Amino acid sequence: MRILIASDKFKGSATGAEVAESLGDGIRRVIPDAVIEAVPVADGGEGTVDAAVASGFEPVTVEVTGPVGDPVSARFAVRGAEAIIEMAAASGLDLLPHGEKAPLTATSRGTGELMAAALDRGCTTIVLGVGGSACTDGGAGMLQALGVSLRAADGPVPAGGVALADLVSVDVSGLDPRLPGAAVVLASDVDNPLLGDRGAAAVFAPQKGASADDVAALEAALSRFAELLEADPGVRPSAEAPGAGAAGGVGYAALAVLGASREPGIEVVQRLTGLADRLVGVDLVITGEGSLDDQSLGGKTPLGVAAAARAAGVPVVAVCGRSTLSDDQVRDAGFRHVYALSALEPDPASSIANAKALLVDVGARIARDRFRPALPEH
Repeated sequence: MRILIASDKFKGSATGAEVAESLGDGIRRVIPDAVIEAVPVADGGEGTVDAAVASGFEPVTVEVTGPVGDPVSARFAVRGAEAIIEMAAASGLDLLPHGEKAPLTATSRGTGELMAAALDRGCTTIVLGVGGSACTDGGAGMLQALGVSLRAADGPVPAGGVALADLVSVDVSGLDPRLPGAAVVLASDVDNPLLGDRGAAAVFAPQKGASADDVAALEAALSRFAELLEADPGVRPSAEAPGAGAAGGVGYAALAVLGASREPGIEVVQRLTGLADRLVGVDLVITGEGSLDDQSLGGKTPLGVAAAARAAGVPVVAVCGRSTLSDDQVRDAGFRHVYALSALEPDPASSIANAKALLVDVGARIARDRFRPALPEH
């Protein structure tokens, strides 16, 4: 039996590698000679650099500006002239001191500093994976780190999205001269625009601690930012572009100023890991993430893996902490079955705390369910 495990992390309880290891331990309890291969995957957000490193990229660590201005140590990955960057490594929610959210003042500056570090290493292709960001600054901090001038009446605009309401001038002429010769890929499944009911402030800022009043203030500030930025003839109008609202509007800055192209995150990771080639000769694919829900259907890791497995004619099952998908949704997604840890441990806190042990049990169950007819009789 040859089994490929390509699972995203179970946030707060197990990394993708730990998910694969635990499932493999369970499978071998039932099929000791099973050939199990783990492929690191992600959706372009957190875990993308790990997937790249596991696929042969070199990890690089630099010090950058964190989301509230404190220095943080951030890692990206390089292979040849290609760099893989995770916004969350520099500007992520998990980097907020003591977990105290800063929806109005958090900055994306560190993400721009990571891009500059990649350019310093000679990279001409930069894949920017977005997700898990702490900021709603329209990518203003990222652009400032790359040489764009954003000024209020009394000097440079301070960090954070709400400060953009005071913007009086934008000058992109100082943009790092290496960027026009580089290809920037925005790895994101988010198709939201920058502004409006589906925009960065309305949809995502509440997840970053924004109140209703904060959302209104951020919306107005981002609107001012887009108005002045797009008055520059060197800027591509992108406020309505799919993906502009990604990562608090960093998608907008990347599309409008950096000339980025947008690619679904899972497709980027599949390319990095060579997933299609590794599906040849496989009897079963196991994928998963912490929660399988309606958001997963928008292009998260398990759906991308399922599509690749289906194209290769390989059956696929999903593992998750919990699932809210209906039977029809499971079938339409391409899964033969969904195994949820909540079925073994209904208490969420216990399920999270004991995820690895529960995954071992799930691995054994998958082996029995999927390969029972082929197992030798005892």
